[in-house]
Amino acid sequence: MTTATTPARAAARPPAPAVHARAKRSGLGKRLELVVLLGPALLVFAGFVLVPIGIAAFYSLFKWNGFGALDDFVGFDNYADAFNGKVFQSAIVHNLIIAGLSIVVQLPLSIGLAMLLNRKLRGRAVLRALVFAPYVLSEAITAVIWSLMLQPGAFADQVLKAVGLGGAVHQWLADPGIVLYTMFAVITWKYIGFGIILLLAGLQGVPAELREAAALDGASAWQTTRHVVLPLLGPTIRIWIFLSVIGSLQLFDVVWIMTTGGPANASTTMATYLIDHGFKRYEFGFGSAVAVILFVICFLFALLYQRFALRRDTQGALTRMVG
Repeated sequence: MTTATTPARAAARPPAPAVHARAKRSGLGKRLELVVLLGPALLVFAGFVLVPIGIAAFYSLFKWNGFGALDDFVGFDNYADAFNGKVFQSAIVHNLIIAGLSIVVQLPLSIGLAMLLNRKLRGRAVLRALVFAPYVLSEAITAVIWSLMLQPGAFADQVLKAVGLGGAVHQWLADPGIVLYTMFAVITWKYIGFGIILLLAGLQGVPAELREAAALDGASAWQTTRHVVLPLLGPTIRIWIFLSVIGSLQLFDVVWIMTTGGPANASTTMATYLIDHGFKRYEFGFGSAVAVILFVICFLFALLYQRFALRRDTQGALTRMVG
């Protein structure tokens, strides 16, 4: 019986060349699908990201005012002038201060408010909407509103005087010692809603069974938060830190409209310094060098953060997807 059925099974198998041709066609179809689906996005990315970066890097090698031919080649002198300039050094420090304050102040505040709004409160939906509302406003509107409220004798000063804190009144936008922190307060009001919504989404992924199990084991509310909730919020917190630092390094709109980097460059950021020299002073070559420096700083931070902070999160996501 075995001798009779073996030839039949062998005849039923397709010839090896046919299988190879079918696999080849399948591979070609997958490549064509990738080209069709990714091609337009890659073209847009190249046209609006890669090409402008290349053009900026090219212009940064010239001393050029934006008009006429590119004749005055200066090499890397623009980069040296930027790094040696005290104003640009201060701008980098200001960006780093904003980034550090975002992590130290905004992150704990966002976590606390997110946990509060995650509870079953009366009017919780309204409170969430109110917290998120400033993020919906454009940066220009936010800057104009706060510029008016922070004028001498305006709304902010009147509120402080009304609650008995008249001694805390300052020239919020004209005092070099506090203007940067005033900017940070405005930025916190503007963007903290995004962090809260992001963390609220992360809290939805924390199983209630784990909290109940911790409570049965005798853990207090603080111990449950510290040892159960916060570790499970780790991936969301790391994403928030990444977005916050990148946003702090690229900070421009609010600062430019409210102070234009002043007074005395006390609130200058790398982006405002770039616009000031590149467009107001018509130093397009120098401004392009500053733009390249800003891009490299953000790119290096993104690579290092991906390598050391986000790697395990993405690996876990890929593992779950494959599984």
